[in-house]
Amino acid sequence: MITLGIIGGGQLGRMLAMAAARLNVRTVILEPQADCPAAQVANRQITAAYDDEAGLDALAAACDVVTYEFENVPVSAATRLARSLPVYPPPKALEVAQDRVTEKRFLNACGLETARFHPIDSAEELVTALADFGGKGVLKTRRFGYDGKGQHVFREDGKDAAAVYERLGAVPLILESFIGFDREISIIAARGTNGAFAAFDPAENVHRNGILHTSTVPATIDTAARQSANAAAKAILETLDYVGVIGVEFFVRPDGSLVVNEIAPRVHNSGHWTEAACVISQFEQHIRAVCDLPLGDTSRHSDAVMQNLIGDDIHDLPRWLQEPRTLVHLYGKDEARPGRKMGHVTTLGQALRRMSQDC
Repeated sequence: MITLGIIGGGQLGRMLAMAAARLNVRTVILEPQADCPAAQVANRQITAAYDDEAGLDALAAACDVVTYEFENVPVSAATRLARSLPVYPPPKALEVAQDRVTEKRFLNACGLETARFHPIDSAEELVTALADFGGKGVLKTRRFGYDGKGQHVFREDGKDAAAVYERLGAVPLILESFIGFDREISIIAARGTNGAFAAFDPAENVHRNGILHTSTVPATIDTAARQSANAAAKAILETLDYVGVIGVEFFVRPDGSLVVNEIAPRVHNSGHWTEAACVISQFEQHIRAVCDLPLGDTSRHSDAVMQNLIGDDIHDLPRWLQEPRTLVHLYGKDEARPGRKMGHVTTLGQALRRMSQDC
């Protein structure tokens, strides 16, 4: 029996552990928070910080292979583990994804288009970069930003640039140019240890307050865009010699062309629909990939809309439980807070029209 280590104890780790159990794979969670969502369904938890050497060594001793549920795992921790056992996705993927400038340069080197950008290390550099972009752009922290955090949008004239720079912590930043787009999509793809590639259908995503609200399949894109998304994901995976599931987000221009927004070297929120609308989920696919098992069939048997339950949305649970053709998945969190992901629901096929009217 394979034992898989998972760094991170949130909902993604939880769903990975649940998928692993179906394949007779044992799971050990490394997470500093006791009784975390993932530990509730895993075989064992090592309660330690992600960079705790004793905790990492205990994880290595207990497992055959290690993966992670989020991309901000310290690269040093992944590298330490990789000296003892396979770590998938590889530490190189963490290095790329943890710094937005490094990520953009990597994507451009893969021949993929991104927003134009400037690294920002001072208020003066920000003023100069804004002038290059006509006073407009999206300023982001280079590291550790997620769900809309650590960002500021300049809509005209680069107003209050110095004050914004200080408010974001005077840390390394990136200014990205605006992209004119009609919609946002993402693709969930996987690569096995033998180089096999498989991708799920692209999903069309809607965000509210910087947090994913809904993911819908099929996405409203043409065949050329679908093929471009697939090819981009494959190029990224092959260049990184990647093993596991990855999420790649895109902007879709009015002419249908794609601009890569970012990559997530892990299972991804916009792929949760796969657990209800496909033969296998993104979580099982990731387990298969990192445990050296054959990749599964990614075909979709239903159209679907996945909606996140954020904060007090959890109190709508009785309504969702009465919806036809709807899968409810809660994350084992005991406190609803604003912006906190408490669960998700996925509605299939004929019930989609009704759900879209309620969203």
